[in-house]
Amino acid sequence: MKFRIILLLLCSFAISQNIQSQEPTDFNVDFETFTLENGLNVIFHIDKSDPVVAVALTAHVGSAREKEGRTGFAHLFEHLLFLESENLGKGGLDKLSARIGGSGANGSTSRDRTNYFQTVPKDALEKMIWAEADKLGYFINTVTEPVLAKEKQVVKNEKRQGVDNRPYGHTMYVIDKNLYPEDHPYNWQVIGSLEDLQNATLQDVKEFYNNWYVPNNVTLSIAGDFDKEQAKEWIHKYFDGIPRGPKIEREEKQLVALSETKKLYYEDNFARLPQLTIAWPAVYSYHEDTYALEVLAKYLSEGKNAPLYQNLVSEKEHTDRVRMYNYTSELAGQLMLQVTAYNEVDLDSVESAVFETFKNFEAEGIPERDLKRIKAQQETDFYNSLASVLGKGFQLAQYQIFANDPNYINKDVEKILAVTPEDVKRVYEKYIKGKHFVATSFVPQGQVALALENSEEAGVIEEKIVKNAEEEVNASADASYQKTPSSFDRSVEPPYSSAPELTVPEIWENILPSGLKVYGITNNEVPLVKFSLEMQGGLLLESPNKVGVSNLLANLMTKGTKNKTPEELEEAIQLLGADINVTAEDEKIVLSGSTLAKNYAKTIDLVQEILLEPRWDSTEFKLVKQQALSRIQQQKADPNSIANNEFRKLIYGENHILGHNNLGTESSVNNITLEDLKDYYSANLSPKRSVFHVVGAIEKEDAVKGIRALSVAWPPKSVKMPEVAQPELPQESQIYFYDVPGAKQSVLRFGAPALAATDDDFYAAEVMNYRLGGGGFASQLTQELREGKGYTYGIRSGFNAGKNKGLFLISSGVRSNITFDAVKLIKEIIENYPHNFDGEDMEVTRGFMIKSNARKFETLNSKLDMLSEISTFGREYNYIKQREKMVNELTVLDIRELAEKYIDPEKMYFLIVGDAATQMEKLEELGLGKPVLLNEINE
Repeated sequence: MKFRIILLLLCSFAISQNIQSQEPTDFNVDFETFTLENGLNVIFHIDKSDPVVAVALTAHVGSAREKEGRTGFAHLFEHLLFLESENLGKGGLDKLSARIGGSGANGSTSRDRTNYFQTVPKDALEKMIWAEADKLGYFINTVTEPVLAKEKQVVKNEKRQGVDNRPYGHTMYVIDKNLYPEDHPYNWQVIGSLEDLQNATLQDVKEFYNNWYVPNNVTLSIAGDFDKEQAKEWIHKYFDGIPRGPKIEREEKQLVALSETKKLYYEDNFARLPQLTIAWPAVYSYHEDTYALEVLAKYLSEGKNAPLYQNLVSEKEHTDRVRMYNYTSELAGQLMLQVTAYNEVDLDSVESAVFETFKNFEAEGIPERDLKRIKAQQETDFYNSLASVLGKGFQLAQYQIFANDPNYINKDVEKILAVTPEDVKRVYEKYIKGKHFVATSFVPQGQVALALENSEEAGVIEEKIVKNAEEEVNASADASYQKTPSSFDRSVEPPYSSAPELTVPEIWENILPSGLKVYGITNNEVPLVKFSLEMQGGLLLESPNKVGVSNLLANLMTKGTKNKTPEELEEAIQLLGADINVTAEDEKIVLSGSTLAKNYAKTIDLVQEILLEPRWDSTEFKLVKQQALSRIQQQKADPNSIANNEFRKLIYGENHILGHNNLGTESSVNNITLEDLKDYYSANLSPKRSVFHVVGAIEKEDAVKGIRALSVAWPPKSVKMPEVAQPELPQESQIYFYDVPGAKQSVLRFGAPALAATDDDFYAAEVMNYRLGGGGFASQLTQELREGKGYTYGIRSGFNAGKNKGLFLISSGVRSNITFDAVKLIKEIIENYPHNFDGEDMEVTRGFMIKSNARKFETLNSKLDMLSEISTFGREYNYIKQREKMVNELTVLDIRELAEKYIDPEKMYFLIVGDAATQMEKLEELGLGKPVLLNEINE
């Protein structure tokens, strides 16, 4: 959707700071609300910690307000509202966003609401208020038949990408069709059906707009650094003239009850492992039982101490993970449980183990210690949700619309903390014990025997791949329409207010005797600390015949310590409200985490234990191997994973260490022993090759003091990083095809070796790429393939690299029956880019690259990223300022030369993953050689 983000800030948004007593504190989110005469609700929240403002327009309409036969319409409408308005012109907010340095105009649709949002430098607030008012009151006349036809194609491509062309994509469709009656508004999916989308008419659009996109059905929230009185003046100026719409009543709650248990199966073309999903009818958002249901789901499924984990993962070895969550909406809800089983595991045995676990819970309930642990986790979740002004604005609007009270944000704490063990037991008995449910078994093709017994085949409508099945559309022509009258000239874009001063956070550093470098930023906005320990190595230090060692080691490191079992370690972390993870990458292994500031020292003690006193648990080693093998199996059926893995091989070659996915292969993982992990650990992890980054509510002295003991106890070793061969450009372009029979989309990966992140041209090349494919809706690739033709839901290009030479990559997914046309168009765009980049492109690029810097350091995560950039690539502390100077000095000629140098369509790999039977042959007409079928080579 322009659904690129759905931010779900759940009811755990507020929680006590006191883990021990778990009594409410005096914490409050300050806000102000007022309502215009036309019914528009406005919410203000002031946060002056960064020179940015988040603006969100939320309409109380989602798929639940749709008509039968027009499913997916609310989401289609969300797309339309971005395209144009009477006074912004074509491109609407997307073009404006590029000029003002915004985060990118975005939106999302749910069952019950649609929102539109963006974070911008504070000097652009009036422009955003003007733009949002134009969308709400001065939009509908710009929607023409060609515009509607094109956007239908975009949304249908989104459905193919997110549902039809991926493993288990149809699961929620089958669940909701059987959980909710036909006349219930949750019976259909938010994305809708391809047939319903195609049948939407221009009259449907106008009727929908007039019914729901009216001020009295909309909330405008503004959060960040702004002047309230000035903002009120602007809101009155731009919104007062929009007339109130018809009265809209709140919908009655529509809880459901099943008269029987329903079991359904589906042979999934993209699945390689069987998956069981169970759904029970539950309750709507903010119902008194939601809080206990949330705890119940977390207790049963999350972590090594969870009963479902203990039974299904540790004891019976059916799976590596169990998911359970409480899915609430405005009118009803559902309690969900999902298990992706290991290869050839019968789902009847999985179901039996689930209900066996429930039986044990009936007898034992939830211990107080686990209730305390879960609430400690919720506390950290709460502070993380406050990391951005956009998150604060979202949550206030959420409460306004669904709880009818934005101050619910300050009441929710008591409800969360009031949950007792008795409450958890009560909701289990009320919603699960002996209750009917819907269960789906999604199994690989030809493995129906793995489905639950007595399951009926699920009705899923599969799209056929038919050449020229959909009309060619052209929405680029200007349409004539009559403008909506206004009391003033709305076509005049408001000016900027005073420009924000870019202040680079103050960075401190230290080098400890072991050689461990420490970089930090103190920021007291929330009582939270985030950290990362980056250790050079990763895939680069692996043996080519045992690829996967660093990934297995990273996963094993948090599975217990010398003196703590895996369960004890996990509980110790969670009781601190902390989170510690270890991941392996191409050039490093990263141990990262977050914790409440008051628990920083205790959390780092656990980090030291994890890093220096590994448990080397053989049972856990077996489990992480099985997890890796399961992921490898799943990737073999996922077109996007196939494309990524095959493209790495093309760029680096199969014999190059970076040509491998760091998961490894089934063969390499099966050959890895626990001794291999120990050898890698003892030889390659050293403080001399490591950097510790820390940001948040902590002073330098305390941060360094906390890490000093780790540094003292960690033996420094000299680790030589290997010099690997740098990939070279191909002599000529060649097209490659990987066959996934029946694929509903073709996944595209085009590119070539380019630059290392340390090269002098790297940032300049990123600037050059902004208007090609790095600028989202400001880029030529998106404008031509999505906005102009409706071929794709999304396309982007960019430079990806570390210390070694990386690549330039164009990636997209297009509908199968226009694969040739899409590849041809992309090739033409990159051929012409060095010649058609002009002064206007330079102005837009320069404006975005400089103005967007106001958002660079807003969150703790962005500050961590900044420290990593400095420590990894040797940047100066003020490298952002240096880059501003570079952008100001770049000329159109410079950009053209960079494009010719690093984007050469005559020396590029063109990879397509899709349906070979219908798409491959015609690609020979592109002049890129006869397509090479990679399946035949791999076999």
